[in-house]
Amino acid sequence: MSTLVLALAAGAVIGLALGALGGGGSVLAVPALIYLLGFTPAAATTASLIIVTATSATALYTHATSGNVRWKTGALFAAAGIPPALAAATLASRVPEPVLTAAFAATAGLAAWRMFTASDSAPGRQPRPVRPARAAGAGAGLGSITGFLGVGGGFLAVPALVSVLGLRMRTAVGTSLLVITVNSLAALAARTGTHTPLHWAVIAPFTGAAVLGAWDGKRLAAKISGPALQRAFATVLLAVAALMLTDALH
Repeated sequence: MSTLVLALAAGAVIGLALGALGGGGSVLAVPALIYLLGFTPAAATTASLIIVTATSATALYTHATSGNVRWKTGALFAAAGIPPALAAATLASRVPEPVLTAAFAATAGLAAWRMFTASDSAPGRQPRPVRPARAAGAGAGLGSITGFLGVGGGFLAVPALVSVLGLRMRTAVGTSLLVITVNSLAALAARTGTHTPLHWAVIAPFTGAAVLGAWDGKRLAAKISGPALQRAFATVLLAVAALMLTDALH
């Protein structure tokens, strides 16, 4: 199978995940770029941030038109995450790749466990009031993970918004996309001086397919129940965690 076809197929799947689940895009993009398209880990993390920034911004627009974004909560998360994302990105450049891979796997596995154990809001249950300190603290933690692991952070933002702030699944999905977009841009800014080669002949079609997939993902989210989205999200994260952990141990 040609590199172009693989890039288009992988991009479509990542976009679908981001549009439907509000996360999982970068956690899927990094292994796809490494294992399917031959990128080095450093190049894959940078390329994935480009892909996820464009895709999450598109998905954010589609969710915002449906009223599924809580802008105040998302802004608090995103603003609190920018300084930690920048600092963690600098630290990550000094850590051996196997350690980063193992940390990536452990974080994805933890997020999957939280998604399996967290339940969507019951009928009639109202979201909790937004507490600035709580939202800012969670946002700072998410920003650190984004900068350190080179991912958008949606795979942690969604469970945090559901379990910490009590948002319904669809609202958490839409709000997380704002956090992903801002955190990914901050992490990219921290990588501008790394001189990592970027293969635009692969990144461009990958990104285009991901953006188109995000539109379909939003429509998919409207047809699937919140708990079903959570289970699908957690299953994908577990598979990625197992793959990355196996790679780190070899």
